[in-house]
Amino acid sequence: MEIFKQFTFDSAHFLPNVPPDHKCRGMHGHTYRLVVYMEGELDPALGWVMDFADVKRVIDPIVNSIDHQLLNQIPGLENPTCEMIAVWLWNKIKPNLPALCRIELHETPTSGVVYAGR
Repeated sequence: MEIFKQFTFDSAHFLPNVPPDHKCRGMHGHTYRLVVYMEGELDPALGWVMDFADVKRVIDPIVNSIDHQLLNQIPGLENPTCEMIAVWLWNKIKPNLPALCRIELHETPTSGVVYAGR
């Protein structure tokens, strides 16, 4: 069974590797929506796969570290495309949330990435 939990954060960024006239070359911001999915067996006694509070305890410090930040200044996010941010998030989350099976990162309401690790 898969369960999920959503988080949001606001961050600024610019894409240094796009052509000079590309609209994403200049600094701008997004309200990102992160959805994390965990997979596991339904615990018959508890009636859940895992406690959402445990998920929140893992994710909140990571999200808080990039909320209201210039992503380009975060080590590993010097070229903070949506795809690169998703990989960075996965690498921060997965060691502390082994049940993680995929993430969705929405940069806008209509654009984003789905990532399930390497």
